[in-house]
Amino acid sequence: MDHRLIQEYDVVVVGAGHAGCEAALASARLGMNTIMFTVSVDSIALMPCNPNIGGSSKGHLVRELDALGGEMGKNIDKTFIQSKMLNRSKGPAVHSLRAQADKQAYSNEMRKTLENTERLTIKQGEVIRLLTDNNHIIGVETYSKALYRCKAVILCTGTYLKARCIYGDVSNYTGPNGLQAANYLTDSLKELGIELFRFKTGTPARIAANSIDFSKMEEQFGDERIVPFSFSTDPEDIQIQQKSCWLTYTNETTHEIIRANLDRSPLYSGMIEGTGPRYCPSIEDKVVRFADKERHQVFIEPEGSYTNEMYIGGMSSSLPEDVQEKMYRSVAGLENAKIVKNAYAIEYDCIDPRQLYPTLEFKNIKGLFSAGQFNGSSGYEEAAAQGLVAGINAALKIQGKEPLILDRCEAYIGVLIDDLVTKENREPYRMMTSRAEYRLLLRQDNADLRLREKGYQVGLINEEQYQQLLTKERQIADEMERVEHTNVGTTSNVQEMLEKYESTPLKSGTTLAELIRRPELSYEKIREIDEQRPDLPWDVCEQVDINIKYDGYIRRQLKQVEQFKKLEEKKIPESIDYERISSLRIEAKQKLERFRPVSIGQASRISGVSPADISVLLVYMEQYSKTVRNE
Repeated sequence: MDHRLIQEYDVVVVGAGHAGCEAALASARLGMNTIMFTVSVDSIALMPCNPNIGGSSKGHLVRELDALGGEMGKNIDKTFIQSKMLNRSKGPAVHSLRAQADKQAYSNEMRKTLENTERLTIKQGEVIRLLTDNNHIIGVETYSKALYRCKAVILCTGTYLKARCIYGDVSNYTGPNGLQAANYLTDSLKELGIELFRFKTGTPARIAANSIDFSKMEEQFGDERIVPFSFSTDPEDIQIQQKSCWLTYTNETTHEIIRANLDRSPLYSGMIEGTGPRYCPSIEDKVVRFADKERHQVFIEPEGSYTNEMYIGGMSSSLPEDVQEKMYRSVAGLENAKIVKNAYAIEYDCIDPRQLYPTLEFKNIKGLFSAGQFNGSSGYEEAAAQGLVAGINAALKIQGKEPLILDRCEAYIGVLIDDLVTKENREPYRMMTSRAEYRLLLRQDNADLRLREKGYQVGLINEEQYQQLLTKERQIADEMERVEHTNVGTTSNVQEMLEKYESTPLKSGTTLAELIRRPELSYEKIREIDEQRPDLPWDVCEQVDINIKYDGYIRRQLKQVEQFKKLEEKKIPESIDYERISSLRIEAKQKLERFRPVSIGQASRISGVSPADISVLLVYMEQYSKTVRNE
């Protein structure tokens, strides 16, 4: 008799990091009976590296995730200790919100949300095997031999699969922060034909605040007026007393210590096999790759309100313990630094994400989804965004509904997923504003206007939130119409306002909109001459200003999007046989057959598929569709 525990769920989520939390919440909120496995309940929504959410382009992802009904934005609004809008001196397309988190509070708050979500069960345990039948997921097996039958599985294993933490010649087979690694699931994945990579990432030391001389550093303050991440958060509720961060620099002594010990670095000795993120290099990499630089920035950031630990941003390392001590102490303000936690690199197993559809479902295993760092990306925000999409699509698939696929012209999340599933990534993928072709349209300030309705259609945005969106859209449209058709003359108060902002005086009448379009003016600045201005929320005023000021650029980008959509709408039949397209180059045939793109647009972005190949494919598809119609 089989005495094993056997239970049934709709969805199994493997992992409780930022991807796993969003996947489990989305699935449960959409009515699926969901269980989330974690090697330790203390690792739920853990921040094993930097203690912040957002940043350049990553802030876009968080606000998009919130617009769709995700949790990360709400959670950081409850638990941040400093907030800052980055790139304010540049255009609105690259403005990005970044908040320092109280790491423990962030984890605790997310755990509380999960524990109080209907249809969601949290289970401490290690999943060691996926169960399939005819290439369909039917369940999972845990280390204790328990069976959990299900209709979909979402893999969110982060950096835990066969994890190995390394500094100097010390090598521990543990997950981040010394937590238990997941050592068995890899073999099951390989048995199912899933292709795996070995990637690495790293983290700097944590240093006791009472051993730091902050007088030798530059104090970094948060914004005077805090902007929330979540569109559901009232800005008045989060105007708190903020913690300071600090800026210092490495120096030539620091660099000499590193160079003298490169032979002891596992990065250079060959002890580390995995590929690390190019855009977040260790301090050893920086010193070697940028040998001409006399110094590098070092950010000292508090890990929370109730801990003495400070995160040493910009100095991740895997150098030996004795070298770390000398290296950190060579930095101004850290001369007497006491290291609480050593810096380390971590290696882990992850997949080639080109095995996935844009829904984040595996092409060869129905009902198996994947999200987060396991997909070869880096960062909490990238992970959370994928987790939300995977959770939504797992639920929609079970319900027999159309999937949620965001394309490149709709969201940074669309860019992120499209890049992962179509492009060859030889290192952990990091989101950047430069990756988004339509970034003027995909601003962080308008994420709700772009995506809230999709969240409503899916079922994660409620009726009240949706009605608030419709009201906001109406207010923006009405106010833009008003300022476009409100004329002002050459009166003294108008000329005085123009002189005040060093703007060219008027020789004849104009409209309020034309004044807003002047670089030195804005919707807010012309308030004093706008007697009929209605009392509108700050975010409505922001949209009016941006849409009028950048009207020409926005129109141009909208035309580019039209062309993009034409290629995206040309769907490629699942039954197409690329080997039969004689005019296609061999490389193109191989790439197209391997990745099975869903549209001509996606096919055009696959490395190794040329514009000429796309032309051949378009001609063949026209003939193919005629043949199918005639049959």
